[in-house]
Amino acid sequence: MSRHVVVRTSRGPAPEDLAALARSGVATAHEAAGRTGLVGPELRPIYPGARIAGRAVTVLSHPGDNLMVHACIEQCRAGDVLVIATTSRSTDGMFGELFATQLAARGVLGLVTDAGVRDVAELTAMGFPVWSRAVHAQGTAKAVPGSVNVPVVVAGRLITPGDAVVADDDGVMCVPLADVPAVVAAAAAREANEEAKRQQFRDGVLGLDLYDLRPTLERLGVTYLDGDAVDGDAADGDA
Repeated sequence: MSRHVVVRTSRGPAPEDLAALARSGVATAHEAAGRTGLVGPELRPIYPGARIAGRAVTVLSHPGDNLMVHACIEQCRAGDVLVIATTSRSTDGMFGELFATQLAARGVLGLVTDAGVRDVAELTAMGFPVWSRAVHAQGTAKAVPGSVNVPVVVAGRLITPGDAVVADDDGVMCVPLADVPAVVAAAAAREANEEAKRQQFRDGVLGLDLYDLRPTLERLGVTYLDGDAVDGDAADGDA
């Protein structure tokens, strides 16, 4: 018989590191992490503009059943992100406004779920961000046990309780707890480097030259033709 557990844990990144990851956003953090950590692109935000980073509190549920979502809420604290996975693929709407109201009261930043969500208008109005596989009004039961704060796989990405979850309009990524300080430092360096490049682009410099890509084009056999001359030659030939 499978063992179902609710694990109590306070493990998680430092608040200042989470704040830095939220400022960086998914794309920069992903690059800073060596282009690792992304959750599959099938998880999308229910409304645009949200950007969060928080400690992962995980739920493993039976598809079509949200009993363990109820069980997990008392394990959540301010600055957390709830992460819901199911034991097999599901798009049922196992999370809605009433859950979000409970989580918001505890300071939870948002939800990442590999299943479905409903009450989108209400969630949007209350400013509770969700990244989900589906929007689906299908209701669920509260009858099958699962687990809280165990490792889960969400859209192909392993997420362990206490990891940092970063989410914005570009998607969702996970930074393993042990890697958070290094990724924060690398993201800050990357942001400084990008700002320097941004200023050069404002000044009219081309990426083709800044990144020294002309020799690459030449090595790959890309040649430049004068379009006006080519058109003129074609016209002469027709005559």
